[in-house]
Amino acid sequence: MPRTSRRTFITGSMAALGAGFAIGGTRASGRILGANETINVAIAGLNGRGGAHVDEFSRMEGVRISHLVDPDVRTFDKRVKQVRDRAGYAPETVQDIRRVLDQPDVDAVSIATPNHWHALMTIWACQAGKDVYVEKPCSHNIHEGRVAVQAARRYDRIVQHGTQGRSSRSWAELAELARAGTYGKLLVSRALCYKNRPSIGFKPTEEPPSEIDFSLWLGPAKEVPFHTNLVHYNWHWFWNFGNGDIGNQGVHQMDIARWMIPGATYPTSVVSLGGRLGYEDQGETPNTQIAVMDFGDTQLIFEVRGLPTKPYRGEMVGNILHFEEGVVAGGKFFPKGKGEGEPLAKVEADRGPGDGNFGNFIAAVRSRKADDLNADILEGHVSSALCHLANISYRVGEPRSFDTIDQALGSDEAVRDAVDRMCEHLKDGNGLALDGMQYRLGRSLHFDGEAERFVDDAQANALLSREYRAPFVVPDSIG
Repeated sequence: MPRTSRRTFITGSMAALGAGFAIGGTRASGRILGANETINVAIAGLNGRGGAHVDEFSRMEGVRISHLVDPDVRTFDKRVKQVRDRAGYAPETVQDIRRVLDQPDVDAVSIATPNHWHALMTIWACQAGKDVYVEKPCSHNIHEGRVAVQAARRYDRIVQHGTQGRSSRSWAELAELARAGTYGKLLVSRALCYKNRPSIGFKPTEEPPSEIDFSLWLGPAKEVPFHTNLVHYNWHWFWNFGNGDIGNQGVHQMDIARWMIPGATYPTSVVSLGGRLGYEDQGETPNTQIAVMDFGDTQLIFEVRGLPTKPYRGEMVGNILHFEEGVVAGGKFFPKGKGEGEPLAKVEADRGPGDGNFGNFIAAVRSRKADDLNADILEGHVSSALCHLANISYRVGEPRSFDTIDQALGSDEAVRDAVDRMCEHLKDGNGLALDGMQYRLGRSLHFDGEAERFVDDAQANALLSREYRAPFVVPDSIG
C-alpha cells in the first residue's frame, strides 16, 4: 500500500499549491491563547453539517470564523451570508484547506467534509498546531482513525468528535446507572437507525462543474468519474467516500450503545447481514442491516432500516437497553412483567465545561485540558471503528437466499428477534416478496482489539485501511 513520508507530502503539497505551504508539526506552531483572546476557527465543508458548524461558532462570544473552506465555490455565498447575518462580518473563503493550515492566526479547524476527508484533515491540522472539531465518523477506516488519535496526542492538540450525545447529561446519567448495575446486568445494548432513505436513482458520469475542484474533493479517495450522486450528499452510500447509514446517522447511536456497556471498547467478534433492498439504484451501501457484536456479558445489536418502517418500542433513531430487570426506552424504565414505564432512578453524572459539544470544545481549547472534552478523539475513533467492523463483516460476506435466513445467525433469542422483525418489516411493511430474494450474510469475524486487527482473516484485514491518492496520504503511524 503506497505511503508518503512527511518530506514527500510537503513537497507534493507545495507543488500542488504553487506556494510555500508546509506543516509546522510542533506544538509551538499553535498560538498560545489568553483567557479572553478571540479563538479563530476555520470551517471546512460547508454543506449539510457545515451549516450547523457555522451556526454554532458564529453565535459564540470570543470565537470568530476566520475562514470558510470548500472545494465547491458555489457553497460560499450562503455561508458568508449566514455568518454576516449572525455575527456581522464576512470570513475569508478558500477552496483548499492547505492554504488555511499555514495561517498562524487560525487556532482551530472544524471539519464537516465528507467522511473520506475527516481523518487526514484532522492529522494535517494537528501537525500544523491547530485544534480540531471533527464530525462523525472521525475516519473512513480503522487505520486512519488510529493515526488521527496518534496525531492528537503527539502534537498535544484538543480534538473533539462530533458525537453530541457525549455532552448530554441524561445519557451520562444512564451510563452511570448501567455501570452501577441499578437494573441488573445489561444484556443487550440496542441501537436503531430507522431513517427513510429513498432510491437515489442512477446519475450519468459527466464533466464536473467548473465551480468545483473535483480532484480536491476526491482528496484521499481513489479517482472516479464525477456524477451528481456524489456532490453533495449521496456520497454517503458509496464505499469510496462514505460508510452507509450505520456510519452516518448511526455512529451517534453506536457511540451511545458502546458507552452504555461498562468499560467497553472493542468486541471480540462481529457479524452483520442485510442488503440494499426494495429498489435498485447507484448506491452501494446497505439500506437494511443488522450487526451483532459480542462484548462478553453484553451483546450490542445495531439495526438499520432505510425503507419506511414503524418504530420499535417507540424509537426510530435511538437506543434501547435490555437489563436483567427490564428495559430502558424513551427515557423510562419498563420493569419485566409490567406494561407501564416509570421514571429512571436518580443518579449524578457530570459533563465537561461549556454549552453542548461545540461549547465544550471551545472550553477545552481555552483550558488546554483534553480531559475537559466530552467526546475526545479516542472515544470517537473506537465508536467509529465499530461501524467499520460491521461494514467489513458485511462486505466480506456472501449473497444468501432469504429462504435460509432462519439458520443465518443461530438460535440466540435477541438476535432471532431482530432478524424476525427485519423480515416482517420488509415483507409486511414494504410488500417485498422475500421468497427467492437474496440478502448478504456477513462473515463472523474475530477481532483483536489491542492490535486493531482481525484474527486470521486477510480479506477482512485488507479493509482496515485503503490505498491513498498522493499527495493526500495518511501515514502508517505518527510516533
